Amino acid sequence: MSKLVVFGAGDIARLAKFYFDTDSEHEVVAFTVDKAYKQADSFLNLPLVEFDEIEKFYSPQHYEFFVALSYTNYNRLRAAKYLTAKSKGYKIASYISSKCSYLSQFPAGENAFILEDNTIQPYVKIGNNVTLWSGNHIGHDSVIKDHNFISSHVVISGHCVINEYCFLGVNSTLHNEVEIGENSLVAAGAIISKSIEGQSVYVPARSLKLDKTTRDIKI
Repeated sequence: MSKLVVFGAGDIARLAKFYFDTDSEHEVVAFTVDKAYKQADSFLNLPLVEFDEIEKFYSPQHYEFFVALSYTNYNRLRAAKYLTAKSKGYKIASYISSKCSYLSQFPAGENAFILEDNTIQPYVKIGNNVTLWSGNHIGHDSVIKDHNFISSHVVISGHCVINEYCFLGVNSTLHNEVEIGENSLVAAGAIISKSIEGQSVYVPARSLKLDKTTRDIKI
C-alpha cells in the first residue's frame, strides 16, 4: 500500500479518503491545509498538518500526494495546490473507481478523481487535475484538458474538446464535435450543440410553473 497525504479538510477530502482506502492501492495517512484554514490538529482521526511544513513530517521520498478540492475559482485553487505539491517533489496520485468503465487506451493524468459509473469510451484523453463525479458519459475521441470539473450525469458526445478551467453542471449535454472554450461554465441541464468561446456562461431555459395543479392533470 502506498502512503498518501491529502490536501483538504472538507467533504471532498472525506470522500477521497473513503475511495482511496476502500478501492485503491493507497492508504490515506494524513491531511494538510493552508495555515489560515487549519482549525484543529486532526481530521477524520488522522494528523492535519500545515501545507507549508508538510515535507518536514511526510517526505516526498516516502509519501504520495492528492489534492481533494472542488471547482473553486474555476478549478484554479485546486490547480495551484496541485502544482505546488509537484514543485515540492511529490508524486501525485490519481483515483479511478473500479466501478468505472474506463475503455480508453490512454491513461488519465495526475490528480484525477474519477468516481463510480463513469463510462469513458475508447480514444478519450483526460488531462491532469480533472474531476469526473459519478455517472458521466465521455464519448469516443473526446479530450478533457487539464484542470476541469465534470459533475454528475453529464453527456459529452464523441470528438468533443473541453479546454482548461471549465465547469460542467449536472445533466448538461454536449453534442458531437463541440469545443468548450477555456474558463467556461455550462450550468446544470444546459445543452450545447455548437462550440463556444472561452469565458462563456450557458444556462438552460427555466422550468415553467403552470397555473394548473395536480388536481387538474391526471397521470
